[in-house]
Amino acid sequence: MNQEIQLTSLPETALLMNNAKLAFPKFQAVSDIVKADFLDSIALEIEALGEELLHTTMQETNLPLARLTGERGRTTMQLRMFAQMLRDGHWVEASIDHANAEKTPPKPDLRKMLVGIGPVVVFGASNFPYAYSTAGGDTASALAAGCPVVVKAHPAHLKTSQLIAGAIQKAAVSCQMPDHVFQHTASDSFETGKALVQDPNTAAVGFTGSYSGGRALYDYAAARKNPIPVFSEMGSTNPVLLLPDTLSKNAVSIAKQYAGSINLGVGQFCTNPGILLGIASDGLNEFIEQLVVEMNGIAPATMLHKGILVAYENKAIKALSHQSVEQKTLNTNATVNNQALPILATVSGEAFIQDPLLHEEVFGPYALVVQCRNLEELTTAWQAIAGQLTTTLMGTDQDFSNHPALISMAPFLAGRVLFNGVPTGVDVSASMVHGGPFPASTDGRFTAVGINAVKRWVRPVSFQNCPAYLLPAALRDENPLGILRMVDGKYQI
Repeated sequence: MNQEIQLTSLPETALLMNNAKLAFPKFQAVSDIVKADFLDSIALEIEALGEELLHTTMQETNLPLARLTGERGRTTMQLRMFAQMLRDGHWVEASIDHANAEKTPPKPDLRKMLVGIGPVVVFGASNFPYAYSTAGGDTASALAAGCPVVVKAHPAHLKTSQLIAGAIQKAAVSCQMPDHVFQHTASDSFETGKALVQDPNTAAVGFTGSYSGGRALYDYAAARKNPIPVFSEMGSTNPVLLLPDTLSKNAVSIAKQYAGSINLGVGQFCTNPGILLGIASDGLNEFIEQLVVEMNGIAPATMLHKGILVAYENKAIKALSHQSVEQKTLNTNATVNNQALPILATVSGEAFIQDPLLHEEVFGPYALVVQCRNLEELTTAWQAIAGQLTTTLMGTDQDFSNHPALISMAPFLAGRVLFNGVPTGVDVSASMVHGGPFPASTDGRFTAVGINAVKRWVRPVSFQNCPAYLLPAALRDENPLGILRMVDGKYQI
């Protein structure tokens, strides 16, 4: 197997993608059981890197050991989750409709299943060096679909990416995978990213990061002679509705809860609650006062790297320069050692509605409280925010009973709707949706987390009147894999 490739010229980009094209039919021919063993082996090889991996990543990202240990566990769990998905077999969504010669016209024999779409390019994320990067959910789900993967490492944690790439390569050798099912490149050039997306052998792209980066990749793909899907998760402000009854009863406890969420990981989560909306009241005032106390008590903390700190400060300064925005937390400069200071600001509902700049994500420990005059203004302000990964409703049973229209509206605004909780923390399970209407993601029909993430890299194929001996195993009458299928309109094993 080839070791990692360090890109130095665009022709080498073409070589990567040509290698992936040649690997694709061979990888598709590998049984799901063997692919599952491959994913399990990757998990074992990552764990075998031990302390070297954790300490390398700590040095590159400033993330603490406990956070990285947990994220490594999530990453290996994801790999094993997709391995189990392959063994279960249901993911191919097999269906069989037998021929019926007595119908007019005669009904043909039709059998359908999902198949991989081809080589996938994955761009590593800066804020999740394991779970959304080299061996993260995009890579794991694409490999599960039988799609060769080319990873462009994030330059902020290049050594980490190289270590994990080596683990994947080692697993590929031990499991006798076809050459080039996984390739790795390290380049901080925008031209390299563009070339990977626009290479004619690239079938799809996975990205987690900023709106500007994700939109650029989307536009590159759309400009191709044959456009391809780009699944970009591009961040979110994750608006939170603070309903009246709960504020009148629970303002202090909610403020403490949200101070922790806003500042979790120095605010460097795409699910960070950046916009909090409420109706002007004594309860909202009490909430703001307590949130100011909590956030002023949080010490400045080191961000992932200097570039993220600069972007945070620039976006915050831009938002705070708005004449209607009032900063409530301490105005202290804390830029030493990439440290960011928590910021809380307030604005009127009217001003928020009128200025889309205030709707934008400020990636870091920042939150804006929108003080609305009434329910109508609250609803308008909430709807003014473009598509989101999450939206949260904080309320009592009385609140939810009094505001059914808000409950009905929530699913149209975000991919995940929360009640009385915080959006930070994404459970990896079949029922999780991590995606949402544009611009939270480029295609809100899909999730980047959970087993359904595999659906980004597959397409349905129907086999008509195919000789039995040529059928894929999942579509044979004898059901050698023992998977759940739809046969003549009814589900059966």
